[in-house]
Amino acid sequence: MNEELLHVAGGLGLFLFGMAIMTEGLRGLAGNLLHRTLSRCTRSAATGALSGALVTAVLQSSSATTVAAVGFVSAGLLTFVQALGVVFGANLGTTVTGWLVALLGLKLSIGGLSLPLILLGALARLFGRGRLASGGTALAGFGLIFLGISFLQQGMAGYEGVVTPDTFPDDTLEGRLLLVLLGVAITLVTQSSSAGVATALTAVYTGTIDFPQAAALVIGMDVGTTVTAALATVGGSLDTRRTGYSHVIYNLLTACGALLLLTPYTLAWEWLAPGGLAQHAELALVGFHTLFNFLGIVLVLPFAPAFAALMNRLVAPGDEGLDRRLDRLLLKEPAVALDAAVRAIREITADTLRLVGSLLEQPERRDAEHLRRVGGAVDRLQEFVDGIHLLPEQVEDWRRLNSLIHLLDHLQRLLDRCEEEPERVETLAAVAPLRDAGANMQEMIHQVLAELAAGEWDTAQHTTQQVHRVLERQAETLRSAIMAEMAAGRVDIPEGTAHLEAVRWLRRGAAHIARVFAHLQTLQK
Repeated sequence: MNEELLHVAGGLGLFLFGMAIMTEGLRGLAGNLLHRTLSRCTRSAATGALSGALVTAVLQSSSATTVAAVGFVSAGLLTFVQALGVVFGANLGTTVTGWLVALLGLKLSIGGLSLPLILLGALARLFGRGRLASGGTALAGFGLIFLGISFLQQGMAGYEGVVTPDTFPDDTLEGRLLLVLLGVAITLVTQSSSAGVATALTAVYTGTIDFPQAAALVIGMDVGTTVTAALATVGGSLDTRRTGYSHVIYNLLTACGALLLLTPYTLAWEWLAPGGLAQHAELALVGFHTLFNFLGIVLVLPFAPAFAALMNRLVAPGDEGLDRRLDRLLLKEPAVALDAAVRAIREITADTLRLVGSLLEQPERRDAEHLRRVGGAVDRLQEFVDGIHLLPEQVEDWRRLNSLIHLLDHLQRLLDRCEEEPERVETLAAVAPLRDAGANMQEMIHQVLAELAAGEWDTAQHTTQQVHRVLERQAETLRSAIMAEMAAGRVDIPEGTAHLEAVRWLRRGAAHIARVFAHLQTLQK
């Protein structure tokens, strides 16, 4: 029995590794499919569910789909209601793995072809570039999955007559609940409901367990994925917590419905195809898995707005900062993390402008708390951006990331000037010839903030460039006038130097703001 146990353990390990490798390859092969589909094709909870199911089926990763949904809500590309549809649809998309296992791995038994597939995939990965390398990775992962299924079958066959349906709890309500809990435990151990479903399919195919027992296990495996989702939300952003908890509640409701559906489904099989359930238990199982997930979506989607409102009340926003959208979970999807970072930097930029404006209006009453809050948000955003790792072929995202890094640098320099050089702002307000230039800067900030509030980012960018040019000319005129005063002896050297430093502060501050909005324009495009 030790050899059979090793076959089962090794087969499960190969399956898990194959899933990871195949998902990596499919994501490289699909390019920005996830980003494009979810951001462009999700207009309601229903289309969100369709998009979520499609993307998950193609990429074979419900976690990637869920993370993307959270990120798009953070970035303002999706509403919470639309994201709920995506999360619900991802559950349906995961059932495609079960169909692959049942039809190809068990019915057709293509395990013998897996080794050549792995070789071809490895060669494409080693010697190919771009999509060819990604396709090779996916092919090798595909082969590993079915090699794992083959080992699982061999291991399960060794337990024939030793482990039987009688070994497991009876087909009663209590027995089914125990099997649901066992399914939860299996998912927690393997961290993959797909691996658990594949094991259940193999077990029911070899007669180790019967259909009702396997169905209860699969229900538990679906519930088990919510535990992982709930743990991932700990310490996460508001959007992450709401999405994670929604996933938990939805899967629990679906599990309850699946338990109620199990007996009618079994009776329907026996009525339509007497004896067919025993002969094709693996197909019946994957069909049941797909059916209860599909019915869950159909029944819950009409109530998605009410469900979202309930979650908004249950998970109310706390005292969150400017960086509330920056959840480390989003770093798993670099393009999504970029979207969230762009949304965060817009808010930080607006708050930085308010800080500079208040400093110009009342330089003697510098708001140290406001400065600390904005500075902390910039620091945390820089840490978040450091965690975004892109592939070389993601050219557009490279450009966006580059602009984001430059923008952060200019914001940091602007904040440093507000923190380290407050006396220069006081000079701007105290000296009559400099006061007009300071007033121009204040007027620009008020105008830009009004344009941002109206969503007119292009207009705001034009305003900052225009005022920057005006202040450049004004600064040159002021520099010449101050130096002439110093040369004539009407202003002493220390006082004149202070005036020049104040002009330099104004000039550089305007330049930083203009550069910030130039990079924001690139990010917008």
